Amino acid sequence: MATIIARPEPRDSSKEPIDLAVVAHGRIMLVLLIFVAVTLAMAGRMIWMGVAAGAQSVRSVSPMPVPHRADIVDRNGVPLARNIDGYAIAVRRDRLLGDPRELAEKLHAIFPDEPAASFYKKMTSGGQWAYLRTRAVPREVAAVNALGEIGIEFPREPERLYPQRTLAAHLIGFVNRDGHGGMGVERAFDERLTEEAMRGTPLTLSIDARVQGALEDELAHGMADQKAKGAVGILLDSQNGEVIAMASLPTFNPNRLEPVPAPPAVMGADGKLRPGRITCDMSPRCNRVVQARYELGSAFKPLSFGIAMDDGVITSMSKRYDATAPLQVGGYSIRDDHPLGRWLTVPEALIHSSNIVTARIADEMGKEPLDKAYRALEFDRPASIELREQAGTLYPRTWYRTTVMTTAYGHGIAVTPMHLASAYAALVNGGVWHPATVIKRKPGEQIESRRVFSEATSARMRQLLRMIVLTGTGRNANAEGYRVGGKTGTAEKPKDGGYARRSLVSTFASAFPMENPRYVLIMMMDEPQGSARYPGIRTAAYTVAPVVKAFVSRVGPLLGVYPEANRDIDISELQALLPADEEKE
Repeated sequence: MATIIARPEPRDSSKEPIDLAVVAHGRIMLVLLIFVAVTLAMAGRMIWMGVAAGAQSVRSVSPMPVPHRADIVDRNGVPLARNIDGYAIAVRRDRLLGDPRELAEKLHAIFPDEPAASFYKKMTSGGQWAYLRTRAVPREVAAVNALGEIGIEFPREPERLYPQRTLAAHLIGFVNRDGHGGMGVERAFDERLTEEAMRGTPLTLSIDARVQGALEDELAHGMADQKAKGAVGILLDSQNGEVIAMASLPTFNPNRLEPVPAPPAVMGADGKLRPGRITCDMSPRCNRVVQARYELGSAFKPLSFGIAMDDGVITSMSKRYDATAPLQVGGYSIRDDHPLGRWLTVPEALIHSSNIVTARIADEMGKEPLDKAYRALEFDRPASIELREQAGTLYPRTWYRTTVMTTAYGHGIAVTPMHLASAYAALVNGGVWHPATVIKRKPGEQIESRRVFSEATSARMRQLLRMIVLTGTGRNANAEGYRVGGKTGTAEKPKDGGYARRSLVSTFASAFPMENPRYVLIMMMDEPQGSARYPGIRTAAYTVAPVVKAFVSRVGPLLGVYPEANRDIDISELQALLPADEEKE
């Protein structure tokens, strides 16, 4: 047996020994690098997915649905009109299973404002499909659905909602079934509200919903207290013509429009009957601020006195006029309601509302200055405001001597309360007339203007209007600390070619604060009957003036006007012209 012995290979002394620690460190670093790379990749993927999802979300959500009609808001952004998906209730006559008479009675129980006969007629006459109610709230829809009638449907339709209900109803108006404005701002700005590029931007009005609510509330209380047929109120910014509040009573709810009654037929000149005209007494939709014209009586006197001052007829406040007896002109007798039987200065004539002195001043002035100023105040045309529902004025066609005299104290000329508000704004703001607007003006906006009175005359009239409230017929409007100035006006309503002595229109035209009048306030009562406090007394001093006082005291702070006992316009120069025994308060 042979034994093989292998010779060992010689060891390569050139190779260095392997450092296991370095190898292990390298492997660990490689694993860490791989982990970091995977983590970064996952994070990048997550970020990309998030960005992509966000972009997709933005693409799908950010373009908010554009309403069919733009919202309407007040000057502070309070919503006044907006669009919602509402309910209607309709009937398919060919699918009705129940007895229509029985269904009509059940529907009347759910909607007591509509008679059963009306529902029955809708279910049995006409085509195969008809509305039972064009508007219904979810509670009413649920009640009708509970009847179990498969022939009744509940279509969802775009609906115009007025969230403040009756607030500023005449100013805002409503939308007809065809989707277009039927009245007020909805009608006047129909094109703006439906323009595709503007539908997403609310239309901002000039009114303040808080002040509007207070105006309607105070007017409603006054109207109920006086048992009047109607009432009007308008608050105007005298500096730029913005309507801060506008109210007409009675009012209506634009969410539930009641049908307008058909006017009685009238006999034409040819002996044929023709459809009559709907008057404000027939429909609560009538906006008496712009649609009703009135002879506003003594509220015109300050305007006439201001015109006479600028014309140079009244040159001194101490000038005296004969008011000892009624003025006889052309078979007519002009008399004072509360005759003093003596000569009166200019302040006294306004404080005591003398028709005789006003007529004498107008007679001395003549037609031309009065006619020119009245036309500058737009008494010869519809009022300058965006609302389309407007009544024209009754302006003299021929100026007789008696016409000049009577129009100076508000008889023989009929305008709307809106006309009077704009005229008083010019009278107290320094003499400049501005058109009224229901849209909030932009800062720096150029406003149409026309000088009607001189600055000196406007300053003097502010003093005289304040005196009327302090010592004259306007004392009941003196809201303590708010420096109210104004003039009463009580006029008989025209009837059958004459005047109805028992039908009065009582007006108080005012401004505040009188040292720098920012606001003009017109309030009017149509046929007041007297209050519990002043039974049977229907003149403006006792019917409207107290409402003015209550309203100004309530909203003054909202308007930035605060009561100040030691601040007022200086009237000491004019007070010196009053008799020593003149009653003062």
